[in-house]
Amino acid sequence: MRSIFKNTVLLGTLLAGVGLSAQNRQLDNYRQPDKRGVNVFESPKDTLTTFDHVKVRIGGSFALQYQALDNENSGVVPLAEVGSNFNLATANLDLDVALYDGLNMHLRTYLSSRHHHEPYVKGGYFQIDKLDFISEGFLGDFMDHATIKIGHMENNYGDAHFRRSDNAQAIYNPFVGNLIMDSFTTEVGAELYYRTDSGLFGMLGFTNGKLNQSVTKNNGSTGGAALLAKLGYDKQLSDDLRFRLTGSLYNTGYAPNVYLYSADRAGARYYDVMQDAAATSDNFRAGRFDPGFSNKITAVMINPFVKYGGLEFFGTLELTSGRSLAETDRRNAEQYAGEVIYRFGKDENLFVGGRYNTVSAELASGDDVSIDRFQLGGGWFMTKNVLVKAEYVNQQYNDYPTGDLLEDGQFDGFILEAVISF
Repeated sequence: MRSIFKNTVLLGTLLAGVGLSAQNRQLDNYRQPDKRGVNVFESPKDTLTTFDHVKVRIGGSFALQYQALDNENSGVVPLAEVGSNFNLATANLDLDVALYDGLNMHLRTYLSSRHHHEPYVKGGYFQIDKLDFISEGFLGDFMDHATIKIGHMENNYGDAHFRRSDNAQAIYNPFVGNLIMDSFTTEVGAELYYRTDSGLFGMLGFTNGKLNQSVTKNNGSTGGAALLAKLGYDKQLSDDLRFRLTGSLYNTGYAPNVYLYSADRAGARYYDVMQDAAATSDNFRAGRFDPGFSNKITAVMINPFVKYGGLEFFGTLELTSGRSLAETDRRNAEQYAGEVIYRFGKDENLFVGGRYNTVSAELASGDDVSIDRFQLGGGWFMTKNVLVKAEYVNQQYNDYPTGDLLEDGQFDGFILEAVISF
């Protein structure tokens, strides 16, 4: 009965969204959830306003894949066999609300995801671009360049998370899978942005360093804190040329559990690969790499982005170190990725591209391992809200110790994905 009621409420909400489709869905300082949001990073900043009353924008995303992958390892530990078929369809529900002039709210709910078949809230935040709710024109000159975000939200560490698939919201990602070492987390905190007319911008933020919120004390403390910082330059230098370069920092002191590389409860896109045949539950992050740092993490990410005409390059250089609570010494992990995309056709509705991604790290066991992935794919925006894409992927696991599940491991094959986002 509870499930029927929940589904009825969700269906009613979606139908309400259809009823509102004839209304003006444009919000100020808002990254569009469709093709117009591709290659947009932080939400745009504009001093103009269209606010005249509270406005609710109901949107969502839907993604479905057909997977045809093969996997293998040394055979010491048997792998679960995979074949060709459809994956679980995923869906998001987004509520974006203009509450006041310069004050927006965002809330995302995963209606269906790989790890949670029932709906649950990913997170939400307030975005403040004006302080007129305090007093009209309050700190106006400062707020013309500043943005404040407060909430339990996706933290702005690096630029790669702006191009990743977020459960069903996969329209920004030119590929099917995210990076091997997928830095993504949702924590309670606040971020302050300041942008200049020259293209320089910066961000400073603090969070409580916790994915799962709790007031229970652990070793006499309810937890620590995490520092976030970003410095960058983003400029359209000519009609054809755009250049962006950012450097980001994520740093924690004591924190009982940090989930920078394991917070994505939506799961990885390559279903059931590299899974122990004897496992009784789904390793929903299989295909990714988690260095196992749960305490005292320092992570730095540098991201260059260049777009000239239809040709674009996006790169990731990430250096991170940390340890688990059981360890006394810090370990290191490194990630490098480069992707080249060529967009063409009417309004760049077609694209082809490739990505190379490699990770090298020291495990808690002391073994030095590496993982290499190559992706080659393309896509077609049938409309600004509908994308179909295809990808070939090959991932190799190197130097894993004898008897490890990933010893001489690899998976490869093709995967098709259809995405709707509105």
